[in-house]
Amino acid sequence: MSTIKELILLFVGAAFVNNVVLSQFLGICPFLGVSKKTNTALGMGTAVIFVVTASSAVASLLHNYVLVPAGLAYMDTIVFIAVIAALVQLVEMILKKFIPALYKALGVYLPLITTNCCVLGVALINVSKEYDLGRSVVNAFGTSAGFCVAIVLLAGVRERIEGNEIPHTMKGSPILLVTAGLMAIAFCGFAGLI
Repeated sequence: MSTIKELILLFVGAAFVNNVVLSQFLGICPFLGVSKKTNTALGMGTAVIFVVTASSAVASLLHNYVLVPAGLAYMDTIVFIAVIAALVQLVEMILKKFIPALYKALGVYLPLITTNCCVLGVALINVSKEYDLGRSVVNAFGTSAGFCVAIVLLAGVRERIEGNEIPHTMKGSPILLVTAGLMAIAFCGFAGLI
């Protein structure tokens, strides 16, 4: 029973308390770039959930059962980047084939998942904390779910702001960065959960 409790706490901690975007500031590029519309933000969040979770699972297996036994743990970063690139290509092909509207809406940001530092960051954090496969997957899923929640919330706020009168000096990036900062402060309130 304590294992399930630990996994739930790990998930909540990764998704809300240590939100990858709002407290660790990883993955800012797609967070700010793809958050103009909620549909696009949700699509990006879903793609990130798949890529982060799958890449963390594969990275954990490769690290624990191939690289460490072979004495090649120093190759983690290079191997993880290759795994992430392959998974992003898979997601890109699936979206292009089955959801072409989302594929077009994500545009250049979809291949940028490969260079999204939160994807590699989660895999490296899992290895550095010596998580087993189960904990790696839960941490990755929680982290990516937190990313998805944050990007969809920001997109919703941006859609609401669009119709409002904003001072000229605050239009565009300034109001976006202030909004993201306020969201980060709000997410600090989750720190007492764990």
